[in-house]
Amino acid sequence: MLKGRLGLERVQIAHADRHGLLYLDRGNLSINDGCLCFASGGGVLEAGDYQLPHQTLSALLIGPGTTVTHDVLRVLARHGTTLVAVGTEGTRIYTAPALGPDRSDVARAQARLWADDKTRIATARKMYARRLGEILPHKDIAVLRGIEGARVKESYKLLAQSFGLAWKGRRYNREQPDEADAANQAINHAASAVQAAAGIAVAALSALPQLGFIHEDSDQSFVLDVADLYRESITLRVAFHVAKRAGQGEDQPIDRMVRQTAAREFRRQQLIATMIDDIKSLLGMDRHEPDSADHP
Repeated sequence: MLKGRLGLERVQIAHADRHGLLYLDRGNLSINDGCLCFASGGGVLEAGDYQLPHQTLSALLIGPGTTVTHDVLRVLARHGTTLVAVGTEGTRIYTAPALGPDRSDVARAQARLWADDKTRIATARKMYARRLGEILPHKDIAVLRGIEGARVKESYKLLAQSFGLAWKGRRYNREQPDEADAANQAINHAASAVQAAAGIAVAALSALPQLGFIHEDSDQSFVLDVADLYRESITLRVAFHVAKRAGQGEDQPIDRMVRQTAAREFRRQQLIATMIDDIKSLLGMDRHEPDSADHP
């Protein structure tokens, strides 16, 4: 079917094929004889012409340097395949037309948990348990947020020390973001990258981004919930790694270094695929682990 035989299992992408996600960049997507074709200019795929199995894809992620013909949109819409324009390896999400896979099970499970006060707080406690390593006994969201805030401040300090950085606290002025020190700038950019990955995972599952369990006001509340699960394990580690490089005199813009570092980590850890599995688990769609945080 493809040059040699290229199936999803052979494509060197950051997203696991078991979820039907395919990342492409630096090439042209078109339709030839009813088939989805990609002429690669040498990005994630070696230069050459490829035929892609669009019938088996749930979402096609197109990165920088990719052009798309009108026919591609028509064919993907017919098969219910989401087309998502993203930054390198999913470090940004620019647009995801609301086509989505032909499923509502994830959205229905999320809505059921969100609509009931008890299950909503139980899900929030489960999220905090994954991050903090323990099930907090409290059932008031304001109390949980306060505990989490104190823990995060301490984690900032400890992680900064582990990277040999002098940490002066989290400082960020939205009006003048570039005036922050290197570590704070890097955290801002890393948080944006991880939020983009979470947005892709939510879109791929047709989950409801507005219905968050911890965040409430944003139309991306659930995306922010998911991104926060990886604050210590990915966001801060990427940010402090870049801040350390900047402190050693590396002469590149911090946002570029963050994107490059985050892209490598997303690929190495298969972050978006992991997020998809975690969302399913949090919503009770993966019964392989006990929902212990649902109980006092």
